[in-house]
Amino acid sequence: MSTSDAVDQTGTGAYDPAQPPVPAPGRSEGGASGERLVLFTDAVTAISITLLILPLIDLVPEAVSNHQQASEVFTGHLDQIWSFLLSFAVIANIWREHHRTFSSVARVTRSLMVWNMGWLLSVVVLPLPTEMIGAFGRNRFVAAFYYTALLASMVCRLAMLRILKTTPGLLDEDGQEPGKLQESYTESYVNVLLLVLALVLALAAPVLQYYSLLLLVLPRRAFLRGRRDR
Repeated sequence: MSTSDAVDQTGTGAYDPAQPPVPAPGRSEGGASGERLVLFTDAVTAISITLLILPLIDLVPEAVSNHQQASEVFTGHLDQIWSFLLSFAVIANIWREHHRTFSSVARVTRSLMVWNMGWLLSVVVLPLPTEMIGAFGRNRFVAAFYYTALLASMVCRLAMLRILKTTPGLLDEDGQEPGKLQESYTESYVNVLLLVLALVLALAAPVLQYYSLLLLVLPRRAFLRGRRDR
């Protein structure tokens, strides 16, 4: 920067208290940007989804100590493998939805950060009921625990979408398509209702446990079909 650029209009170069400093773009009052929050969230989610495989890795030395065949690591632990694949798909899907939500967020507020931490808590907890599914099978308490953790993540996402929808200045206007946020909010609201229905079905009919999660596919397909029609 040249000397002339540093001099203000009065030619003195002194600080003018009448003109407050302009905050850096993409930052909130607390100094956190949307990009930093996304990076932190992605890192925690990656750790959580990686933890899912650790119980399966522990099956290998267990099989060796029990003098089992290598194939029995899979054939003898189908419940654990099923629960791992289920939770991997669940965490990957809710992370994708979270990433879609924050793709146009330029800055964050305290309330948005609090709800995001709640969302992270629900994701970090998921490996626990996942391991319990493999250990206890079709158990109502385990199913209720699993569905409650998933419901908490969806409620937190719904709250974050509402904050983004009602608080001006949080979104990058250049990257936000018109109506996309409202569509995501409506889809998230429907997903919360469908997950409550899925929980009721899972508790009423144990044979439907975790298969009732397929209900969550319906809103996404409906919105995609409606977008193609438009």
